[in-house]
Amino acid sequence: MTSHAQPAPLRGGQLVLGTVALSLATFMNVLDTSIANVSIPAISGDLGVSASQGTWVITSFAVANAISVPLTGWLTERFGQVRLFISSILLFVISSWLCGMAPTLGFLLAARVLQGAVAGPMIPLSQSLLLSSYPQQKSAMALSMWGMTTLVAPVLGPILGGWISDNYQWPWIFYINIPIGILAASVTWSIYRTRESQIQHKPIDKVGLTLLVLWVGSLQIMLDKGKELDWFNSTTIVALALVAIVSFAFFIVWEITEKYPVVDLTLFKGINFTGGVVAISVGYGLFFGNLVILPQWLQIYLGYTATQAGLILAPVGLFAILLSPVIGKTLPKVDARWLVTASFALFALVFYMRSEFNTQVDVHTLLIPTFLQGIPMSMFFIPLTAIILSGLPARRIPAAAGLSNFVRILCGGVGTSITATLWDNRISLHHAQLTESANVYNPIFDHAVNGLTTLGLSHQQAYGMIDGLITNQSAMLGANDIFWISAVLFILMIGLVWFTRPIKSSGGADVAAGAH
Repeated sequence: MTSHAQPAPLRGGQLVLGTVALSLATFMNVLDTSIANVSIPAISGDLGVSASQGTWVITSFAVANAISVPLTGWLTERFGQVRLFISSILLFVISSWLCGMAPTLGFLLAARVLQGAVAGPMIPLSQSLLLSSYPQQKSAMALSMWGMTTLVAPVLGPILGGWISDNYQWPWIFYINIPIGILAASVTWSIYRTRESQIQHKPIDKVGLTLLVLWVGSLQIMLDKGKELDWFNSTTIVALALVAIVSFAFFIVWEITEKYPVVDLTLFKGINFTGGVVAISVGYGLFFGNLVILPQWLQIYLGYTATQAGLILAPVGLFAILLSPVIGKTLPKVDARWLVTASFALFALVFYMRSEFNTQVDVHTLLIPTFLQGIPMSMFFIPLTAIILSGLPARRIPAAAGLSNFVRILCGGVGTSITATLWDNRISLHHAQLTESANVYNPIFDHAVNGLTTLGLSHQQAYGMIDGLITNQSAMLGANDIFWISAVLFILMIGLVWFTRPIKSSGGADVAAGAH
């Protein structure tokens, strides 16, 4: 039965169990965005395909997920948030089982598309259900509980995926979702089945949905394949870019004029929603892009193993876990914009510290900014989510959470692609600059070659060794450039945050107002 009245907050054991169940579902979802990354070689080898074909295991999930996330608002109004959330979890479990059972790459890709598609509504609905579970004065604490899962899962994904692939078989990176999903679905249904949201049978916006699939799919594939195909020197990339631009333009016009749009773009009329979404999306793009190049630099150029690189990144979640509840308690007492300002300033400090790395960097020096990064992470998602959702009525919370998460995920992909491409370009530039002086007319270079030849190396081997050192140095300088640019951008984004308005009601009531 559909309830039209907003339910009262949960209490006691139900509140604890509900929070754990919703967090488990979110953790499982976010974990799957990164757990397959380090398992691609094992998957490709087992299925008899190339590594580049194996990367479609990641791409297929990302494309389907990016398309389905902004549909959360429309799906919630049509089916109810509890039914939709439970269905998403169970379908995620089934698709995870199919992924693990996949005998061929084609079967695995189909299962990953299904997995990504059904995963879309889970994160925004977990936010909405959490907010409805807590009293208004504790809504910030609810967001802090949710925030911890989204912070830790992307870091644990590669570590867990690598460990499973090394010690068991790659299908288990998908099978582990089955007990987690069944537990989360069972507990969530037992607690929330009587707390269903209002259902409205609105017509399907077929045109809007088609345009959404076209522009998001084209853009995501373009970003994923751009580096491999040499970007706009490829006819395929140019065609994908044109399809994305044209379909996006038609999508905007159609959704603004459509009576029952598949994505509610009118949410961008709110200054807090727009400012918060831009800040969280650009910040996430910078964070995620750097999260990709740092382990690659450690493994490819400094000789770290995948496990060692993962362990270097692991402490990033420590302060995030410890401080998230503290931020949840502090948020109702302070202006959220000050917390975001502190977060961006500390992110800038962390990236500046990394911009000072060199090829002789030791583990201790690597770990200091990794530990510190957990502090700004704890002040990133929670206050910005509070700003984004502040002042919205209950019926718009799922749509707002879905749309903001969609833009954030999209910017994460864009940030990763831009960062990887920029890093390659900077490596090439620094390599060219350094090799300009690597010739027989340079006494330092000549002395280095002579020194290596006296050790028994041929001139060709000496040149090769020096070129390897130059390549390592170029990669380090290129990474330093990325870190420094990221630090500057975080400082510049602080000004953007102050265009939003303060959350007026105490206790984050404005944020939770939609849940009551």
